[in-house]
Amino acid sequence: MKSFIVCASVLLVSLCLGATQASEHYFPAPAEWQRMSPESQQYSADKAQRAIDFAMANEYSGDVDLRIAILKGFSHEPFHEIKGPTKKRGGPAGMIVKNGYIIAEWGDLERVDMTFSVTKSYLSTVAGLAAQHQHINNIDDPVAGSVWDGTFAGRHNSKITWRHLLEQTSDWQGELFGIKDWADRPPREGDLDDWQFRELREPGTVMEYNDVRVNVLAYSLLQVFRQPLPQVLKQHIMDPIGASPTWRWFGYDDAWVNVDGLKMNSVTGGGHSGAGVFISTLDQARFGLLFTRDGKWQSEQIIAPEWIKTATTPSAAHASYGLMWWVNQGPRKWPDVDNENLFYAAGFGGNFIVIDQQNDLMLVTRWLEPSKINNMAAIVFN
Repeated sequence: MKSFIVCASVLLVSLCLGATQASEHYFPAPAEWQRMSPESQQYSADKAQRAIDFAMANEYSGDVDLRIAILKGFSHEPFHEIKGPTKKRGGPAGMIVKNGYIIAEWGDLERVDMTFSVTKSYLSTVAGLAAQHQHINNIDDPVAGSVWDGTFAGRHNSKITWRHLLEQTSDWQGELFGIKDWADRPPREGDLDDWQFRELREPGTVMEYNDVRVNVLAYSLLQVFRQPLPQVLKQHIMDPIGASPTWRWFGYDDAWVNVDGLKMNSVTGGGHSGAGVFISTLDQARFGLLFTRDGKWQSEQIIAPEWIKTATTPSAAHASYGLMWWVNQGPRKWPDVDNENLFYAAGFGGNFIVIDQQNDLMLVTRWLEPSKINNMAAIVFN
């Protein structure tokens, strides 16, 4: 009888330990990332292979020399020019990550490439850190309360809140680092007079994708952190998640400002005039996995879950866009992807991080023909 009790106790402990281990999430160690078969993670091997084949067969059609691709892609903009660093791109690359493990991969995962407007989601995360560390009391506060150098002066600009900048609904009016707000992605109709002397929209009412206003957010966050934003990202995000030292975050060549007597580069939220985040697929995936796991890495809560929820909730002005994260809802919903809980970062040239928190599933893809993301996501997530 005594022997039976001992055996039962050992069995109970083993079962408890097994349950605990089964409930723990896997996180890749620095410079390591475990591969698992799709089947071991209850994922279809056929789907994984179809995703690889599709990505390799649908490479971005733009020029490998991204200076050419940028100038051609934004040729409608008056005065558009390359103002920051660029880099020739590699070929298609990507990963499918399930339960933290790499279950499918293609291309050169270690190559550092431009990631364009995926940078906006990094910038949004830095804004979340500003809120967590109380550099910003409330994202619904006017930015003019913190940035009082004239950037937000006037009847219109003084109404703009941090949320408006993050939603891209600010309609901020002005010029930053030599680029006028109205010259960035102007309407297809009209000319300089129509664009320059336009009617301003009330902040919060109309979402308009505009890199000048995104860069105003980066400039404003530099003012409240009082240290370069790449250092903030490195200290609070990239180092804790074990990212390599190869990633960079650039601003324009002339975007230098005086902060406390020190010259600091104000970074961009994208690469449409050059600059932005340059990063490997593996490091991009670490950043994405942090959001897949609701801001937690190992035992450390790096980003508040409340911030991630806020950032991935559609704004009142655009049902497909949160705080510099896209959501699979509203007018930009992918027609062949049923899951409306997906959220994603997207950048020029077919750069995507797509996250399904509920199923602990993530897709990172680089240099996919942008019009094919609906098809790619349908393979991976349906």
